[in-house]
Amino acid sequence: EGLIEFYDSFKDMFEFFCKNTTIHGTIRLVCSDSNRMKTAFWTLLFLASFGMLYWQFALMFSQYWAYPVVLTMSMHSGPKMFPAITICNLDPYRFELVSEHLVQLDHMAEKSIAFLYGINTSASLFHVNEKNIHIKDLSSIGNLSRSTFKLSQNFSLLRMPGHNNRSGKKHSSVGFRLCNATGGNCFYKTYSSGMDAILEWYRFHYMNIMSQLPVIINISDHEEQIEDMVYSCQYDGEPCRPSDYVHFHHPVFGSCYTFNSKGTDPFWTASKPGIPYGLSLILRAEQKDHIPLLSTVAGVKVMIHNHNQTPFLEHEGFDIRPGIATTIGIQQDEVNRLGGNYGKCTTNGNDVNVKLLYNNSYTLQACLHSCFQHIMVRKCGCGYYYYPLPPGAEYCDYNKQPAWGHCFYQLYNRLRNHHLNCFEQCPKPCRESLYKVSAGTAKWPSAKSQDWVRQALRHQNGYNSTSNRSDIAKVTIFYQQLNYQSVNESPLLTENLLLSSMGSQWSLWFGSSVLSVVEMFELLIDTLVLSLLFCHQRFRSRKT
Repeated sequence: EGLIEFYDSFKDMFEFFCKNTTIHGTIRLVCSDSNRMKTAFWTLLFLASFGMLYWQFALMFSQYWAYPVVLTMSMHSGPKMFPAITICNLDPYRFELVSEHLVQLDHMAEKSIAFLYGINTSASLFHVNEKNIHIKDLSSIGNLSRSTFKLSQNFSLLRMPGHNNRSGKKHSSVGFRLCNATGGNCFYKTYSSGMDAILEWYRFHYMNIMSQLPVIINISDHEEQIEDMVYSCQYDGEPCRPSDYVHFHHPVFGSCYTFNSKGTDPFWTASKPGIPYGLSLILRAEQKDHIPLLSTVAGVKVMIHNHNQTPFLEHEGFDIRPGIATTIGIQQDEVNRLGGNYGKCTTNGNDVNVKLLYNNSYTLQACLHSCFQHIMVRKCGCGYYYYPLPPGAEYCDYNKQPAWGHCFYQLYNRLRNHHLNCFEQCPKPCRESLYKVSAGTAKWPSAKSQDWVRQALRHQNGYNSTSNRSDIAKVTIFYQQLNYQSVNESPLLTENLLLSSMGSQWSLWFGSSVLSVVEMFELLIDTLVLSLLFCHQRFRSRKT
């Protein structure tokens, strides 16, 4: 009796609860016993309020378990690190080891262009006297140009029968035929533009030729120095140092350099915005036409990206035109994602099922390329030349894998249409920096200043121009502002907000507090105990 109040009946217990509870409206259930209409009305009203309350509770919990997020934007200001800058000369070159095969490919391209369009291109395509890139210390490997590799004649360019377009004119397409290993499944890789078809056809053969180069070769150790591409480099008014850049080879864009790749040198700390405090470069943009059907543009490729990040220049970046001074203003945005139940993202890529083939930090593009390469090796038996290889794999060569082109293009179409599971396996980084760019251009050097500019470059950097066309470019990259915008994800409903909303609904429908909830639990306990007592009494009375 010190813990439980005993009642003669359930009615007495319910009347006591209704008259003494802090829940509003319950007293109306027992104070008008003589008027059954009022009692029924308040009973229905009480039950309806109770139902509405728990309906609102269900909506709150369903919204909470959906884990919605809200974006909050904030501005920050202060000195920060200059981003990494990658430049490439858009001039892929010929390697001596495969030079004979490249010459044969040029002859095949000449015949194909003549067959399709009746144009003789030998004068512009072949540069036999040009200097090939020689790779040293390969005497033990032998001359790969005299190896057993042979260019395949099974992928000839063809003009496909056309169809009528909207204007009623007949439109034909150009492409080449690809078949599986048995030859029973074939399709045509076609393009509406003959130029695109020729470039893709040439690139397909080029990958097979370049697969002959040993993977162990570090091509970057055997290329020209940065002075051959960068005539002048200054950051914040100070000349750049040899430790400020790293050199690497890109299979399409040739020789590339990345400035401030690590982002740890205090020299690259940006303390002021504006053009005078940015990175200023004078670049060689000469087009030697090493491989004109692999790259049809002249100039320099520039990409602004995060530190320790692999630059995917075939997907991002922009071109710098020769004879032009380009100023590029950058504005940084920072994105922070929650991850976990609130979205799929990764902090450093360690929790991703795809093994990265790049030695730099995790990015979505690096994960997608690695995922595709793993699938390519598993399905096609060889690797795509433009991506790094997994251990133990080799690059595709149609002398060894005749059907790899058929396999590759079908896989790539599935990836592009999101039919491979790479996009499901590769989440976005939880934290990443994005750079907005705005560019302006002007003719450089001007007609009146080009003579002394070229003379200065000739005496200082050994610059030698043998053509009348512009073959130098100037680019300046700078912070427009040092303040940056941070976009952060935060939960729309936290535990505190959920409890607060539940308390608000409880007060709205019953005008009560947490203590009222305790009173309801007390009523339930009393009901349970009283039921057990009554059952025990009835059992004893029957037994007696």
